[in-house]
Amino acid sequence: MVTMTDNDVVPEAAASRRLVITAASLGTIFEWYDFYIYGALAVFFGALFFPPGNDTAAFLASLATFGAGFAVRPLGALVFGRLGDMVGRKYTFLVTILIMGLSTAAVGLLPTYAEVGLLAPVLLVGLRLLQGLAIGGEYGGAAIYVAEHAPDHLRGRHTSWIQTTSTVGLLLSLGVILVCRQTMDAASFAAWGWRIPFILSVALLGISVYIRLRLEESPVFAAMKRTGAVSRAPFRDSFGNWTNLSRILVALFGATAGQAVVWYTGQFYALYFLTATLKLDYVNAYLLIALALVAGTPLYILFGALSDRIGRKPLIVGGFLLAALTYFPLFHALTAAVNPALDTAQRNSPVTVAAHDCNVNVFAKPVTSCDLAKDFLSKAGVTYASVPTTDPAGVVVRIGVAEIRGYDATAYAAALAAAGYPKATDPSQIRWVPATLLLTVMMVWATMVYGPMAAFLVELFPARIRYTSLSLPFHVGNGLFGGFLPFVAFAVVVVTGDPYAGLWYPVGVAVVSFVVGLLFIRDRTGCRVAD
Repeated sequence: MVTMTDNDVVPEAAASRRLVITAASLGTIFEWYDFYIYGALAVFFGALFFPPGNDTAAFLASLATFGAGFAVRPLGALVFGRLGDMVGRKYTFLVTILIMGLSTAAVGLLPTYAEVGLLAPVLLVGLRLLQGLAIGGEYGGAAIYVAEHAPDHLRGRHTSWIQTTSTVGLLLSLGVILVCRQTMDAASFAAWGWRIPFILSVALLGISVYIRLRLEESPVFAAMKRTGAVSRAPFRDSFGNWTNLSRILVALFGATAGQAVVWYTGQFYALYFLTATLKLDYVNAYLLIALALVAGTPLYILFGALSDRIGRKPLIVGGFLLAALTYFPLFHALTAAVNPALDTAQRNSPVTVAAHDCNVNVFAKPVTSCDLAKDFLSKAGVTYASVPTTDPAGVVVRIGVAEIRGYDATAYAAALAAAGYPKATDPSQIRWVPATLLLTVMMVWATMVYGPMAAFLVELFPARIRYTSLSLPFHVGNGLFGGFLPFVAFAVVVVTGDPYAGLWYPVGVAVVSFVVGLLFIRDRTGCRVAD
């Protein structure tokens, strides 16, 4: 145990604490910007970097590549967590931002599939892995750095500023992309304009590095270094001790896994649902998400400060329960608010696909008549139910009162139009207030669980192995459970034909985290972090 005075843990002046929060937060905002511009542009990458011939498979491949950046985050947590516990908090997250910034800028310079073939997706995946590796060391360093400067009774409020950075970074990325797309024609943006947001990260990198170079080391780590209390084997001390390992497992399954799916459902999955399922144009989709982000971002601070008063656990597990109970009605209501014509058509003219030659296709190119029919309906954002048949025609599609035997895209399109299925959302029919409120409600659940999360994780682990122990469950939860959410959810949608079936994934994970968190989380709100 390290004995420290109040002056060791908390800077004397409030101005010093504000500088710590500002410096750590601004750097993290830019790093999240770098990471999320790929997610916001994933719809373009399918056609640019993957083999042509199956648009649905290419889109899913781009989502899987997005997820790959998250999948490597646990490795980054181990690598940089060990450095953070042995070398220091400041220098570790200085290295991570350099890796992130340079790899992001390189994405903007990549050749496409049309230019270099299979080398294009290989390079893209490689850079996404570097981004994920850097993020694996970034969050833990920033959260711990702020927490180890904060007074014990204000730790939730202070660290909640770090929690806002992911949302602000996403908002910044959407803003830059929107400006680029609005200042050039669609063909130019698809051909080369998408590169601009990535290349701009070089300027953000310079600002971030300058800010972080001004920081001093965490007072808690500095005191441990002076007294020789720094861990010499963070891996062994973190994972070879059952008491600490059990805390890591509780943090993963009772907190971070649920937090990840709640956060990504309310922001990324909602964005993909608006564009891919409801066929809303990108301008209005970005605007709706941006309005919800602006409305929801202050709630991170609110819930972080509230957790200092009532504890971290009630807010975290409460957010899981509310999300699990409301996601299905929220997304159904979102369809009615954004694309009322589609909602009416789904209720009045249901679609069925009766076939005996269907395959479970995710990446494979559709070949059979059933596969082609389902691929057509999925691209059109149409909900359909699959029923068995022995009809020799191979597939029979019923759209309302119309029945089409065999695969016939022209007949399908005519029947959908006759049944009132729109090709895209009519912007004049969007009910903006209800749609924004629905998306904001999802943000409320996200901020409930994420606002207190940094303080909860910091308080859970001892200082000498905090970086390693905190980073792994956070990035396994966010990297695996959260990062692959869009891919898993949309794969379920493609297989089932139900645009809402993908919600079973975040609902299921949230329920597991609610149960585990309720039973096993020990609330340590306001404890000393120097021990």
